[in-house]
Amino acid sequence: MSLRQIDFSKVLSDDQVYDHMMSSYDQLGSDWIVHQWSWMNNVYKAFNDHYKYFIVISLVEKTLQFYDQMNIKYSFDQFYSKSNLQIEKFSITELCDKLQLPKETVRRKVLELEKLGALKRLKKQIIIDRSVFAQVKPERQIKLTAKYIYLVSKILSKDNIYSKNLNPKLIEDTIKKNFSLCWRWFYRMQIPIVIGYHEMFEDVSTFHVWGTVAMNQAFNYKKNINKTKHLSLTPDYLKFNKGVIKEEGAVTGISAMSLSDMTSIPRATVIRKCKYLVDQGYLKINDKKQYVMTDFNFSKILPYQRKVFRNKAKFLRKVLNLLTIS
Repeated sequence: MSLRQIDFSKVLSDDQVYDHMMSSYDQLGSDWIVHQWSWMNNVYKAFNDHYKYFIVISLVEKTLQFYDQMNIKYSFDQFYSKSNLQIEKFSITELCDKLQLPKETVRRKVLELEKLGALKRLKKQIIIDRSVFAQVKPERQIKLTAKYIYLVSKILSKDNIYSKNLNPKLIEDTIKKNFSLCWRWFYRMQIPIVIGYHEMFEDVSTFHVWGTVAMNQAFNYKKNINKTKHLSLTPDYLKFNKGVIKEEGAVTGISAMSLSDMTSIPRATVIRKCKYLVDQGYLKINDKKQYVMTDFNFSKILPYQRKVFRNKAKFLRKVLNLLTIS
């Protein structure tokens, strides 16, 4: 058997992905927001509770880490061939540290998952019963993630630092073929991102509501901006967010009822979360009684997002390099 040589000149670094992603953000910002919003909706819909799902995927990620350490790889079909998944033993303290949640909260959520039948203890085994909750197979999420990776690869190719000729279907198939590895990388990106927002907004539901307002304004920005003006903009991260928060994006806000419909979070909860966001300065109410973002987001959110995107760049780099050698 001949050994395959890897051309390291074609291997990407985190900094390369991050720098080019940020400098071409006008081409990526809206798609990333949709990517994250779609994932957050699936997180919530699984149990109508963000934290229960985060506990489940934290346990899955730990198990995927064990597979990786043992050089065990599962494709998408292999991983979901059974409705039950045996997971590694865990402690409440371990989950608290990972999710930055109080012990009482984690213990209560674990007990609720056990009552639902999603978590089961069979003798010395701990089982996740996938048949109990919806949104188990991330079919649509893989498609969205593959599409976003493709958009990033096009920018890198345009800048002559990535040479592999990709398409969304090839990326999707590669993720599915290497599912246990790629989805571990995916969870290692997503869990810290959302936990960071949890700390910023005091809970994940508030972040979910705020993120829906942000997505609405990103769509407004993309829809309302004049093509000539668009071409004259410097296509970077700050310019994009200025357009979303202060200019074309802020033309139309979103009502509490629409926020509830879009997220499936009860309207009373949405109203309460919006009040908190207004009181804290993240949102304001326009003349049409719609919620829009304030300039406060520049100083509060954007610095944290830069850290988020460092984490995102690491995920993208791993998948793109995997595609290079596949």
